[in-house]
Amino acid sequence: MSDPKVAMPQRRTILRAIVAGAAGAAAFDVAAPAALRAQSNLTPDAAVKELVAGNIRFAANQLTSIQKDLEVLKNRTAEKQEPFAAVLACADSRVPVEMIFDQTIGDVFVTRVAGNLVTPEIIASLEYAVAVLGVEVILVLGHTNCGAVKAAMTAGAVPGQISALYPPLRRAAEESGGDFAKAIAINSRVQAELLRTSSTVIREAIAKAKVKVISAVYDLGTGKVTLT
Repeated sequence: MSDPKVAMPQRRTILRAIVAGAAGAAAFDVAAPAALRAQSNLTPDAAVKELVAGNIRFAANQLTSIQKDLEVLKNRTAEKQEPFAAVLACADSRVPVEMIFDQTIGDVFVTRVAGNLVTPEIIASLEYAVAVLGVEVILVLGHTNCGAVKAAMTAGAVPGQISALYPPLRRAAEESGGDFAKAIAINSRVQAELLRTSSTVIREAIAKAKVKVISAVYDLGTGKVTLT
């Protein structure tokens, strides 16, 4: 069995080599990751820009988040967290939020539920992110080929409580005119608007320009996130 104290530096060296090779393949002029700066000093607009820049790095195979020493990150975040963004994403396994935006431990406060729906529990969690953690942006993230949206559009018989997802998704299904891709984009906007209007904590933070609530769709094929 290999000595873990020796193996860890070797793994870090391999990771750095992989990242260096990816960076050489294509050069993008994007800002340094927010984690390298004081996260609490970001404005809502700067927080949005960091998510967009991180997704550009992800889509271009230029991840920087894996360069950081995970041991140090764990120690830094063991007692507190200072995420600059919160994301409401679908529970779909193909949507790894931190990776999509090239962020690492402690950068993003993530809530997930099938269909990226706004529920009382989701609202409570995101209110905590705004009021206690001080995130500067909340992103509602839909994704292409979303099974929850597709199921709601067909509204067929399903086992258990899966059909409980249908009512919150009905508006997007109806307004899409049967267009699956359009329904996904509409749903992300609808859920973002629910957050803006149904939470007094989030609404007041928006009024004071302390946070932004935006929506987007992640393309499973290209890896790109498009704001909606």
